Amino acid sequence: MKLLMIYSNKFGYNPALKNLENAEEITEKKSFENCLVAFIQAEEKDEGNMLSIEKKLVKNLKWAAKKNETNFVVLHSFAHLSESKASPEFTKNLFNNAETRLQNANYQTAQTPFGYFLDLEVNAPGYSLARIFKSL
Repeated sequence: MKLLMIYSNKFGYNPALKNLENAEEITEKKSFENCLVAFIQAEEKDEGNMLSIEKKLVKNLKWAAKKNETNFVVLHSFAHLSESKASPEFTKNLFNNAETRLQNANYQTAQTPFGYFLDLEVNAPGYSLARIFKSL
């Protein structure tokens, strides 16, 4: 898994193009403030290790959120961090499981529409822990 975490003063999206046929229809744009945005790419090798990769993902998200003094995490599928890709089904399940774990630990969460290319707005401050990349 590849994980790019960006703390954002403001993060917003607008669904632009549906790229997964079975994705639900979403047209509503949204924006959030004071959040850690996780750009996540699950890789093919992750598919045999759901529980392990899920725990690593959540641990890293909680650490980065704490360092940036927020309890709000946005999960965003970003299949441009590696040449290897997990199946959409695995990735969506991973996101749902990670979101549940975060909520159970009293984090606020959101997911960007899965299966869409999105117009993004990212307003991120310029300090080192506002941008963190991990290869899990």
